[in-house]
Amino acid sequence: MSSKKPKTTPKSRQPGSGKAERYIQPSLLLALKRKPSYGYELIQEISTFGFVEGQAPPGMIYRHLRDMEENGWVQSEWHTEEAGPAKRIYQLTDEGREILSFWIAYMDQQARKLADFIAMYKASE
Repeated sequence: MSSKKPKTTPKSRQPGSGKAERYIQPSLLLALKRKPSYGYELIQEISTFGFVEGQAPPGMIYRHLRDMEENGWVQSEWHTEEAGPAKRIYQLTDEGREILSFWIAYMDQQARKLADFIAMYKASE
């Protein structure tokens, strides 16, 4: 076995890099499954899921919300409160729940593959 130091790779080629958007939609769907919400609150909520480092870019979140609304996965309506500006509140649709179930099945399958891969690695040491 070689004791060479691994080559450094550009940031875009680091393990796990370039995947920030991959789990944005299922994260938004899960957050909306928990409760209807508005954009800024969703940004805060999905940051706790650990798929995006720091705060997700608002433009990316609103783009995904628009796409999901066009697909029928979420619906929105404007709410006005006593103080402050009106907020667009998003909620999950039945189709969105179904899409989230597909995402969860996919993620569960990926998690099992990763666990198996890690176990094979550890067994080879």
